[in-house]
Amino acid sequence: MNFINSITSEAFLNFIHMFFSAIAMILLVSLLIIVHEFGHYLAAKFVGIRVDKFGFGLPIGPTLFKKQVGETELTIHAFLFGGYVSFPDDEEDCDLPQDSDKRLKNKNAWQKALVFSAGVIFNIILAYILIFMTGFLWKHLPDNNYNVYFENFAPSAVESIKNSGIQKGDKIYSINGLEVKYPVTVSKFFTLSREFDGFADEKTIEKKISEIKALNPKISETIKEGTIVKLPDFTDEEPVILTQDNIIGLEKYVSPEIALTDKQRELRNEINYQKIFKTKSDINIKDLAAAISDTKKPVSIIVERNGEKIALSNVYPNNSGLVGIEQSFSENYTETKTFRQLITATVNYANENLKLMVNALEKLFTGKIPVNNMNGIIAITKVGTELIAYKGLFQGLLLTAVISLNLAIMNLLPIPALDGGHLLFLIIEKITGRPINKKASEILTNIFFFLLIALIVLICYNDIVAWITGKI
Repeated sequence: MNFINSITSEAFLNFIHMFFSAIAMILLVSLLIIVHEFGHYLAAKFVGIRVDKFGFGLPIGPTLFKKQVGETELTIHAFLFGGYVSFPDDEEDCDLPQDSDKRLKNKNAWQKALVFSAGVIFNIILAYILIFMTGFLWKHLPDNNYNVYFENFAPSAVESIKNSGIQKGDKIYSINGLEVKYPVTVSKFFTLSREFDGFADEKTIEKKISEIKALNPKISETIKEGTIVKLPDFTDEEPVILTQDNIIGLEKYVSPEIALTDKQRELRNEINYQKIFKTKSDINIKDLAAAISDTKKPVSIIVERNGEKIALSNVYPNNSGLVGIEQSFSENYTETKTFRQLITATVNYANENLKLMVNALEKLFTGKIPVNNMNGIIAITKVGTELIAYKGLFQGLLLTAVISLNLAIMNLLPIPALDGGHLLFLIIEKITGRPINKKASEILTNIFFFLLIALIVLICYNDIVAWITGKI
């Protein structure tokens, strides 16, 4: 009974821990939205524009709270993840005269640009403050990369890894020429290099056709049932080449080889490296060549041992993409004990994450990242909750800083309904010398607003599916 009570108590404490970690993450994300909209609010007040509404959340569903504070109505909506400020220009029945200096439309271009960009500026400032504060309190900042070490052979270890020369404590420096910066790198290469992966190189297939014909001069394109065929030597396939973007999911890996048909896979399994094969049915010579072209992909590993880089002999994963090793890893950090270290590390951390976001957006718009791979606020909250729960508040603060930078970049996109869209209209207005047609701009803004809502729903769906399937 005591044992059961102990388990129950531990589970309850874990639940409480996760619950308060989730609350902390939600509050941190909410902070970003408030800061963004507060930036617009302050800028508007600074240039003398009246702010009619300050909304926390998107105007979807019921309103939870509403209060008039001076000229501004404060509103909290049930759909919390969002926010807005509303100016007299947004209201049809506004009591201000059309030529009032308190209207946004009557301000000069620089004043409008300040108001439109203030939310982005505040998010960037907040991100740097959070990173700086974390570095100041934590005395170091992550480099966003890891050292990966070989610990031991698993019971299922393949012979090639046992004979490779790897030793306990070796740092896995590179695989197939790519520097190992993340723990997932090792398993990613092994999985994609699995034996009999169902893909083969087209040039290799053509070469095998010629070799089969050379060994069997009387053979025809269609090989009859019961024919005994001499097979050429089985050769390794080309090694898998990956980029860091493939590793971290910013670019989907696409095999340069062609996929084998079901018939070709069956043939491959029947042959299984035999030198002489008797056909069980009529087969095409190309199918036979494809079957013997799908073999093993070598994995070349360089380890670092006592400051020296050592190339191991090639490793060959089994048909499940495993070689049977146990590994450990440690995250790399930059010390921030001095003011100079703190400033440098803060800027580097922010810049690296900005580059990553811009790279991700470029790949998203060029189709290299499928839309169904996008995740949003649910995934962020879950990941952030686990980071805070298991790695502490500092990791949650850094994630919040990264989200703040992400929010800034996304809002700068030249899309109507976003801050960048307003800036785009302003630039067009300056170039053409006349304001954008109000009706046209409203229609475009409304269209893109509903498209953004649809995208948010899709991303939430992705998050829920990823959560249920254990991907996040």
